[in-house]
Amino acid sequence: MPLITDPFFYAVAIPAVLLLGVSKSGFGAGFGSLAVPMMALAVTVPQAAAILMPVLLVMDLLGMAAFRNNVDRQLLRFLLPFGLLGIVIGALLFKLLDAKVVAGIVGGFTLLFLAQRLLFPPRPDSPPPPKWVGAILTATSGFTSFIAHAGGPPINAYVIPLRLSPVLFTGTMAFFFFFINISKWIPYAWLGLLDLRNMVTSLALLPFAPIGVWVGVRIAHRIQPQLFYRLVYTGMFLTGVKLVWDAWR
Repeated sequence: MPLITDPFFYAVAIPAVLLLGVSKSGFGAGFGSLAVPMMALAVTVPQAAAILMPVLLVMDLLGMAAFRNNVDRQLLRFLLPFGLLGIVIGALLFKLLDAKVVAGIVGGFTLLFLAQRLLFPPRPDSPPPPKWVGAILTATSGFTSFIAHAGGPPINAYVIPLRLSPVLFTGTMAFFFFFINISKWIPYAWLGLLDLRNMVTSLALLPFAPIGVWVGVRIAHRIQPQLFYRLVYTGMFLTGVKLVWDAWR
């Protein structure tokens, strides 16, 4: 049958899609990287990543529509080339790397970033990170996004210190990940991941995509910046712990 029918799969996949939708709205940024590890409890990591492709497309379109007037275009022009470079590297190395190893690296990096922010909090007048750091982190984001849809933590590590407003942060990330995710379709097809069973299963999960985005958008427009970034840090911390745990388990 061209559809996953295992009830346990949907028990983990539906919350994963809802969490991904909330993350796509900006509120709870970082939580979205938990979607693939959650679904990997029931299917393989590559299959989970493939099933989420149409779901991500719908979420990206909804996110861009909601925040179309809140985009830092100059920042986006800087980020996109390096993110796409990461996609190319991920496509070339996909079959050589264990997705759990990549997830563990992303999780460890995320926790190191949070430790640095906690132990050495930036001053209000501290300069933004240098652009070469942004280039490396953005390429890493594209790479980890291709392997396991875990591009949030690396790009957050560069963009968060820029201290954008919540809606500007959210809008810029919505457009960035739309271009990143749309660029994955051809290499995913080339790798044989977009088969009929995965795509039909994705269609069954699609109705839950706008629900998560809607909840997140409503909160993102009403939340105070200080609380917003505290929740982002919380999401990154939980994501980092989960990814490291999955790598070592």
